[in-house]
Amino acid sequence: MTVLILTSDEDVTADMVVAQLHTAGASVLRLDPADLPGKAALSVEYRDGDVHGHLSVHGRTVCVGALRSVWMRRPGEPAAHAAHASPWLTAETRQALFGMLHSSPARWMNHPRSAEQARLKPWQLRVAHHSGFAVPPTVFTTAPRLAREFAEEHRKVVVKAASGPPRGGPGPALVLPTTLIGPDADFTAVAAGPALLQRYIPKRADIRLTCVGTELFAARKTAEPDQIDGRYGDTGHLWEPVAVPERIGASVREYVARAQLAYAAFDFAEDLDGVWWFLECNQGGQFGFVELESGLPISAAVARWLAEDATRGTVAAVE
Repeated sequence: MTVLILTSDEDVTADMVVAQLHTAGASVLRLDPADLPGKAALSVEYRDGDVHGHLSVHGRTVCVGALRSVWMRRPGEPAAHAAHASPWLTAETRQALFGMLHSSPARWMNHPRSAEQARLKPWQLRVAHHSGFAVPPTVFTTAPRLAREFAEEHRKVVVKAASGPPRGGPGPALVLPTTLIGPDADFTAVAAGPALLQRYIPKRADIRLTCVGTELFAARKTAEPDQIDGRYGDTGHLWEPVAVPERIGASVREYVARAQLAYAAFDFAEDLDGVWWFLECNQGGQFGFVELESGLPISAAVARWLAEDATRGTVAAVE
């Protein structure tokens, strides 16, 4: 049985997991859908009431029916690297590739259907609340008046992009980094595109909690006074392992069960009273930087999940 990893060539975080899988003797096939067709090839056939398919990458061919798991890490757009790339070719390649993979018995980290829903920030906040997390008041709006009223009510608010930094380089001029503003800000530009405003949480630390299956790994980075986003820039502090409070652990498991996620990276702001406030859950969040600083064995946990035989309950020996 083979583990299929869908990601780009330049993915150091995936490299860490591949190394763990190779050490365990697991069969691994790595594919960037952007290389289909071209560096990679596929064949799909429907017969006898079922779908049969093969993937070929760098001369190696794998039967899709023999896939143990699929890790949707950070794949490129199908056919993006093709000699004659086009939206039509991308759509056709996606139909063939994912139609074939969805017909396989493999389990997913994470299934594309669940992953797409999990990216939606308003949906995240609702699920977080019903999972028992503390969630700051938040508004998404294209109405400058409503944005101003929200800021007047909460005095200190953070404005940020709901979808994160744009892919493929610099975004439009209206895209801002996470920024602290007050009610005296100019909200006119809100009319040009949905703005996400959230009540500012004065914090003493940032928390990154990574959930892999049923395993939880939390790391804490001390925040500087009035710091906005500790994930970026040099704060003078490192990520350090921290115990997961029982209540938080229960809420995390409730959240991933509701969202049907096998992997999730949660970001929390720890306030001055020690409360962990839910900020977001990234279904494909990075973990390499946390592992390298904290020593938490996240890549080994991901490798264990991918190598596990879910039907037999056995796992390859990944340390």
